[in-house]
Amino acid sequence: TQLSTPNINGYLLAQPDHWVSSFRKPMSPVHPMIKGNYYGVSEHLLLDSLTKDKLLAEGLPRENLKRFYGSAEVISSKPRYCLWFDEKPSEDTLKIADLRKRMEAGVAKRSKSKDAVSNGMVLRPHQFREMNKGQKSTFAVPVVSSENRDYLPIDLLGDDAVLSNKCFALFDAPLWNMALIASRIHWVWIGTVCVRLEMRFSYSNTLGWNTFPVPKLTEKNKADLTRCAEDILLAREAHFPATIADLYKPDAMPDNLRAAHDRNDEVLERIYIGRRFRNDTERLEKLFEMYTKMTTRIGGLDA
Repeated sequence: TQLSTPNINGYLLAQPDHWVSSFRKPMSPVHPMIKGNYYGVSEHLLLDSLTKDKLLAEGLPRENLKRFYGSAEVISSKPRYCLWFDEKPSEDTLKIADLRKRMEAGVAKRSKSKDAVSNGMVLRPHQFREMNKGQKSTFAVPVVSSENRDYLPIDLLGDDAVLSNKCFALFDAPLWNMALIASRIHWVWIGTVCVRLEMRFSYSNTLGWNTFPVPKLTEKNKADLTRCAEDILLAREAHFPATIADLYKPDAMPDNLRAAHDRNDEVLERIYIGRRFRNDTERLEKLFEMYTKMTTRIGGLDA
């Protein structure tokens, strides 16, 4: 049977022509998302577990040691560690273990980088280029992840988490934001409008999150989605120490975790259209309809 359609758009969908452009801030009333900290020419700030333990044993305050996450570390739940100094370390601090040598090595390497010289990194070897971190919590969204999972990986990390530029972050965000990112409808949007690395998803805050159409949420909607996010986290916790990589294998996802995601999809999709979507095609039709209305309303605003 041959089917015909009046139009195939740039996303290879049998829909009207749409083209999603990146936005510097969210079009919907959601928490802002930024990229983690660039860690090029900052290898001297990164530590393995043994070095971290040695520094603690020799007197380095715990506040100067953080867990360090990139995409792989979030998905596998195996963070590295890093040095973290909000201010220049004191002379006494630099005497601990090999910290002074580490900083000197950082200066030497950064001095050879035009970027590190131009933006002042060479003058502050104790810090990353950016120093972004949550005060209480961090939602981490890996930049690159497998397209074979039914849901995008996202994890809630504590106040000692530092993200690399291989992750996007929502710092100190309300929990209901997780329910949006962990939904099927967001998976469909990202899989359509964001670029791919080979076939893997390559997440983008400006193209994927900031453009994601979300209906206006009431306080009850937010409370319901908060509960859904809590249920997803509790379902994961029931399988500790299983990782995201373990839990989200398409053919081995635990029943309680899949049920928590199903409830999340049910609650969220009813906010969109009062019922569950029939399929991904219908999800995209609704999202592009909303996106078109939102961009028309925004009009000439600088994206």
